[in-house]
Amino acid sequence: MADDLLGAPEPEKTYDASSIKVLKGMEAVRLRPGMYIGGTDERALHHMAAEILDNSMDEAVAGHATRIEVELHSDYSLTVRDNGRGIPIDPHPDDPSKSALEMIFTELHAGGKFNGDAYETSGGLHGVGATVVNALTDSLVVQVAKNKELHEIRFSKGEPLTGLEKIGAAPNRRGTTVTFHPDPEIFKSHKFKPARLLKMVRSKAYLFAGVEIRWKSEIDDQETPTEATFHFPGGLSDYLTETLGSSTAYAEQPFSGTVDFKEKFGTPGKVEWAINWTPSRDGFIQSFCNTVPTPEGGTHESGFWAAILKGIRAYGELVSNKKATQITRDDLVTGGCALVSCFIREPEFVGQTKDRLATSEAQRLVENSVRDHFDNWLAADTKSAGAILDFLILRAEERLRRRKEKETARKSATKKLRLPGKLTDCSSKDRAGTELFIVEGDSAGGSGKGARNRVNQALLPLKGKILNVLGAASSKLNTNAEINDLCEALGVGMGTKFNVDDLRYDKIIIMTDADVDGAHIAALLMTFFYTQMRPLIDQGHLYLACPPLYRLTQGAKRIYVATDAEKDRILEKGLGGKGKIDLQRFKGLGEMDAKDLKETTMDPKTRKLIRVTIDEDEPGETSDLVERLMGKKPEMRFQYIQENARFVEELDV
Repeated sequence: MADDLLGAPEPEKTYDASSIKVLKGMEAVRLRPGMYIGGTDERALHHMAAEILDNSMDEAVAGHATRIEVELHSDYSLTVRDNGRGIPIDPHPDDPSKSALEMIFTELHAGGKFNGDAYETSGGLHGVGATVVNALTDSLVVQVAKNKELHEIRFSKGEPLTGLEKIGAAPNRRGTTVTFHPDPEIFKSHKFKPARLLKMVRSKAYLFAGVEIRWKSEIDDQETPTEATFHFPGGLSDYLTETLGSSTAYAEQPFSGTVDFKEKFGTPGKVEWAINWTPSRDGFIQSFCNTVPTPEGGTHESGFWAAILKGIRAYGELVSNKKATQITRDDLVTGGCALVSCFIREPEFVGQTKDRLATSEAQRLVENSVRDHFDNWLAADTKSAGAILDFLILRAEERLRRRKEKETARKSATKKLRLPGKLTDCSSKDRAGTELFIVEGDSAGGSGKGARNRVNQALLPLKGKILNVLGAASSKLNTNAEINDLCEALGVGMGTKFNVDDLRYDKIIIMTDADVDGAHIAALLMTFFYTQMRPLIDQGHLYLACPPLYRLTQGAKRIYVATDAEKDRILEKGLGGKGKIDLQRFKGLGEMDAKDLKETTMDPKTRKLIRVTIDEDEPGETSDLVERLMGKKPEMRFQYIQENARFVEELDV
């Protein structure tokens, strides 16, 4: 019967102007929040707080506000208050029936940061931040104290509930107050995390020494104070000193400074930085543009590291140490703890969430600003300069030594893994660009062998499900055959013996069947890497493959789909080919022929990979989730399923 239905001709469907749906501003934001704030998860929720806080920070950086207050209420609504100029409340020229305030909160691409007159530098760019926050809240109230009068307007889900109203006198007050409550219909969890908000607030205070930020919370959280005040005249230098704490550092004082671009280059903006090196912890860099965090870096980071690299190499040449030429950026990052904050006019970011700075000019400005100061600092503090140079040369020599050992390590690993269906290595002798696919079972390994690129793609089939390492005794880990094979193939040890420099492949790709068992194996492997080889994840080496569930063929047309919903939609619409649609469900990777597997899952030109990452802002939360899902306590798993059951209410079982 199903075949008859598939072969039946489709009824003609009208496709005309009425088929085109136009989403108005707020409707579009609520329907596709991911386009504006990156999703509906906890990270996106706190991005809303950042959007409102950034507006107040822009007032402070522009010199109009000296104090910001952030208050988390018992119902998880949030208030951000500043003593700046106050959002304009007069009628807007484009629509005199609305105030400028209402336009800012209801119209996409309405803001005071386009022409550069109101703000020389700002975190807000596109005029969508306040509007998006308004659209995704079930309650938002704005109060503006201006000209000794207090005005208020209320919204819900982006729509005004009232007009702008004068609600009283404000003789000794000025500025803007925004109170909002995230809409639980939009967010998976609409409850802000006090610790995450506090971290955001503290970092903003470090980023602009001229502002005082007051924190208050009505949420009973033992990790977070109910009240705190942050004001750091030393800026990023204070931030770095606090971050490193009692860690031993190679320089007695961090290399830090500030350069005003206008004074040096004649263009608005500035850069501030602080860096030190320590043997006590892994290196890191936190960068910001106009007080907005840029976790994925960008041109300002590139300019900073270029200045440091050129400076340390030049110093090595100055003291006649030829080995300094071996130092690379990777060596600088190892043990290098850095903070970089730049302020530039009209910055270009990748996406609305501003995770990466793309302004090309920023690289030149930052590099030229930092380079001169670094040269002078190294010359003035020869003791620190010598200690840092020796450390970096040591790192460079270690890196080069390990590179030479790679070819030997690859050969020895191949010899050791002679068991049937084990490691099928690639021929490349260089780690760069190589990939190891971890697959389940020999049949999947067989398909993979035919689909892979022999030059840079290796395969390691595992038999059955890997050991759940969470809570397992070390003796059990060391004697487990699958884990030993995996470690040997990767060329690394576990736990404290793990060194990411020993890794034999650039990408580690978990490639399991698109079913429940496959998901379980992938979860076990991710748990193993998270607990035993965490730097492998932190440095972006771990990925998940995305094999399809179905192949649909109609005449000469063929398409692969990953979900039942997508399959049903295509069956309903057709592929545009002739004849009956042939549907094949892949029960496992072993059932796919090499051509299918290559095209859908292994060929970089056509495949899709998911990089496994850990939220840098909430590492403790990741640990808690791993423990709840993979730990030995079934009641924690059951509780998690109960709490998240609403996400699977429509599951057809």
